[in-house]
Amino acid sequence: MKRQVAVIGLGRFGYWVAETLVKEGCEVLAIDTDPEKKALKAISAQNVDVAVVSIGENIEASILIVQTLKEMGIKQVIAKGVTAQHGKILKNLGVSEVIFPERDAAIRLARRLVSPNVLEYLELAPGFSVEELTVPDHMSGLRMREAKIQETYNVNLIGIRKKVTRMVKGRMSTDEVFNVTPSLDDVIEKGDILVLVGKQEDLQRLTQSE
Repeated sequence: MKRQVAVIGLGRFGYWVAETLVKEGCEVLAIDTDPEKKALKAISAQNVDVAVVSIGENIEASILIVQTLKEMGIKQVIAKGVTAQHGKILKNLGVSEVIFPERDAAIRLARRLVSPNVLEYLELAPGFSVEELTVPDHMSGLRMREAKIQETYNVNLIGIRKKVTRMVKGRMSTDEVFNVTPSLDDVIEKGDILVLVGKQEDLQRLTQSE
């Protein structure tokens, strides 16, 4: 059964949430910015699995809409926050998750600027994150047992993304494969991407290693 999602607030963030959900096969009810209850009557607690409140700039409207949704019995509400105080209020109203798109995007950008070989960054909990890291030069050509990533840096390798070139119907084709169970004898090659999880301070030691 398709998940049914209500997206309230069709700014840039809400638009992309709604469009992506549609592409993924979800049923989407999109409602433009309007804190009045009459604009939310189309939402039914029986039909909607989750509501995404993507109104951030208008804090009062955001709070009113969240209150209305909770009164209507919508169990899972995800709301966009602007400030820490705004996020705290939303949490107190019972939202399942508060997201801060601008803050999170800024943190990811800053991490990449500090460590250019970090391609992607996701904070799991305060002080812990998952990072995608291009292979440092000093590890290129080493076997996993020789690189000693966990022993040296105290981080865990989730997997390795590799680009594999093969002949397909007479043509060379390059595909990306994800090795989720790298063995100690697997060779780390230049161009590979390591997916790692651990403390941010340990990951930073690895990203800044020569």
